[in-house]
Order: sequence, then structure tokens, then C-alpha cells
Amino acid sequence: MKIRDVLATGRRTISFEFFAPKTDQGVESLFRAIRRLSSHRPDFVSVTYGAGGSTRNETVDLVSRIKAEVGLETMAHVTCVAQTREDVHDVLERLEELGVDNVLALRGDPPRGQGVFVPVEGGFRYASEVITHIRRNFDFGVGAACFPELHPESVDAASDMVHLREKVDAGADYLITQLFFDNRDFFDFMDRARGVGIRVPVLAGILPVLATAQIRRFASLCGASIPPALDRELEKYVDDDDGARELGIEYAARQVEELWRAGVDGIHFYTINRSHSVSRVLEAAGLPGTAG
Repeated sequence: MKIRDVLATGRRTISFEFFAPKTDQGVESLFRAIRRLSSHRPDFVSVTYGAGGSTRNETVDLVSRIKAEVGLETMAHVTCVAQTREDVHDVLERLEELGVDNVLALRGDPPRGQGVFVPVEGGFRYASEVITHIRRNFDFGVGAACFPELHPESVDAASDMVHLREKVDAGADYLITQLFFDNRDFFDFMDRARGVGIRVPVLAGILPVLATAQIRRFASLCGASIPPALDRELEKYVDDDDGARELGIEYAARQVEELWRAGVDGIHFYTINRSHSVSRVLEAAGLPGTAG
């Protein structure tokens, strides 16, 4: 099943993102989290691609296993960092052979220690090139990323929209945002996107806070800002992860409630391979499943 077909019905989606663990114990823990979250009837789950394509084999294996063993629709992340066009094509062929119907086409972040993305010889330069290649050679449903607060490498909002439009024109069916903590950033982004003719569905990326130091690090890495009022509250729980987690649940639930009331196309939760906070947020926001 292609995610675009679900979105085409007008039904708003709930989805969860996971990363590929590096140990067998991590994989067991991941599947426990997935099975717990499956009770919320997500429309799909996604599995990320490690930095520089470091977990691409694990990603392929996991999306296949989740679909076969848990029965959830899956989406595999595919990046072009540190890979030739042939490498990316091979990954896409494997996914196709395993019956995976959906991919999230990304350029990917520069490898650790490399401040600027440099494509390998014979590699893709942009996500739009990956999307074009997929459209010419495969029949996947294709998602792409977007950034409510601008891509970290964007010069300004106008150029950011130019590059986003290139992804959509190349064939992206829908967009998933980077995490954000101020819904106004999302609404302003939507105004800009619709203003340049981008009409595909946009799923809002939400990450419930788990710990103060962790969320500050994540936000810094991905170019997301933490609103001053939230940051002041987080400061109270620098040494209290349980308190920070409760604050994160309450804050994310308010975000989701407002987004849902505003008619968002879907909510995409960054789970960090955990289930507790996401379940609590869905319950607090009154969204145990995807109905409505």
C-alpha cells in the first residue's frame, strides 16, 4: 500500500519513525516498542538511514521485518550520502524485491566532522535527483523532507522554497517536516509553501522531549529552535529526566491538539525507539487511532 493513496482519501495520518539499532538487544527493544505503538493503528512507520548510509542494510531488513511480522505499512529512508548512484539503485532494488512500497528520499546530513555535504564521485547531489531517479526506474510512493524553520543550509526563506519546489516537481507525493516546537513556525511554513504552489500533503514532525540535554542537542543538530518559555521550563529538569519527560508529554500533546484542530494532513512522531511518551501524547490529545 502506498502512503500517497491513504493521503489521497483525505484521511489524516498518524505515523512513527524509528532508527535501526546496532545490537540484537536494541532490535528486540525496538520491536517491543513497535508492537506497543501498533495499538494506535498508525498508517505507517518509517526507519531511518544511518549517517553516511551506515545502517542501510539494517534499514532494509527492518522495514521488511516490520511489514511481515507486525503487519504495519513501512517506509524506508534512502539517502545519497557516501554512496554512488549505483549504490542507491541497489538499495532501491532490494526494497522493491522485498515488497516495500514507500521510501523517503533524502540527501542526508554530511558525515560527522564534515561541515558541508560533498557528493561522492558518481553520486547524487540533491534529494530532487534521488526522487527523479526513483520516478524513472521504480514504482515507489515517495516522500521528501521539509523544514519549517528553513533547511540549515538555506540562505533565506525564498531560496528554501525554490529547493522544496524542486523536490515536489521531481515527484514527491508528500512532505514530512523536521521536528519543531512552535506551531507558528509550521503554520508560517505552510503559508509559504502554498504561496509558491506546493499542494502536496505535509505531515508535521513531532518529538516529545525525553531529557533536557538530549533535546537541546537534537535541536542544535537539526537546526530547530526551542522556544524560550519551553527552554526555561526544561532548565528546571536538567537533572531530572522523568520530570523533563512529563513536561515533554504535556507540551507535545498541546502541539498535536492545536495542529489537529487546524486540519493538519498528519502527525509524524519521532519516537527515538521509545513508546511511552508517544502513547501518552496520543491519549492526551484524544487521538488513540487515526479515525477522523
